[in-house]
Amino acid sequence: MKPFCGAALLLLLCAAACAQNSCICQKNKRVTNCRLDSGVCWCDAVGSGVTVNCNTLTSKCLLMKAEMTGSKSGRREKPKDAFEDIDGLYDPECENTGVFKAKQCNGTTCWCVNTAGVRRTDKQDADLKCNELVRTRWIIIEMKHAERDTPLNTESLKKFFKETITNRYMLDGRYISSVLYENPYITIDLKQNSSEKSSRDVDIADVAYYFEKDVKGDSLFHNNILNISIDNEMLKLEKTVVYYVDEIAPEFSMKSLTPGLIAVIVVIVIAVVAAIVVLVLTRRRKGKYVKAEVKEMNEMHRGLNA
Repeated sequence: MKPFCGAALLLLLCAAACAQNSCICQKNKRVTNCRLDSGVCWCDAVGSGVTVNCNTLTSKCLLMKAEMTGSKSGRREKPKDAFEDIDGLYDPECENTGVFKAKQCNGTTCWCVNTAGVRRTDKQDADLKCNELVRTRWIIIEMKHAERDTPLNTESLKKFFKETITNRYMLDGRYISSVLYENPYITIDLKQNSSEKSSRDVDIADVAYYFEKDVKGDSLFHNNILNISIDNEMLKLEKTVVYYVDEIAPEFSMKSLTPGLIAVIVVIVIAVVAAIVVLVLTRRRKGKYVKAEVKEMNEMHRGLNA
């Protein structure tokens, strides 16, 4: 009986020790094997196994990698009533530091990305060369809120979003270039050049990804949902779009343009050509009229002199 009691006591002590060393990653729920070390919660990112510091934001590349893990289609298991959101999600290749590799591939199709993991070239074969990971220096987050009887208070809105970005996403305030309100659109500009960012600063691409997930109701935080409340009134957003501006211009060809944009270009070209044709024909007709008038005047002149 005593050996049994000793074994049970040992198991309890081990369990207590494990409980003391375990922790919850408050800033990333897509992790495993969390442990407490010197007051810091460290966990392994799902899909990559890279160890992440839960006191700060996890890189977007590792978050996308985790999201693509866990189902036959590559995406997380969804409720049966859920529908697919075309948000550009893919299974990325990440460096050991957590940043995106400059070249991303899906089978034999490859493309180059920026530091936000967004495609910046046409898709090509595996021979594609991506010489460097181009930095995204400017991220524009544009939101449209639901129709309201009165516009929002601009100063309250600016205060809420600036405090949210600095406190919730840990971004230094100097990287928030502006918060603009043009009813019903809210635009947030995040700017961070490579020369400005230190190793301790979170990346604006990671901030934008966390924010976008928050406003779309798929928060990456553990039991910490973002409530957008301006002057104690909940704000309902209808649409959120994120735009990226890189330090080097993207390299897209005409092949990558959407059919709608191509159609617009074709219409403009046809209109210009039509205008030129009309101008030429008009000038030709005018020339004929002038020649006819001169001929008639000459004939009248000869008749008077006869």
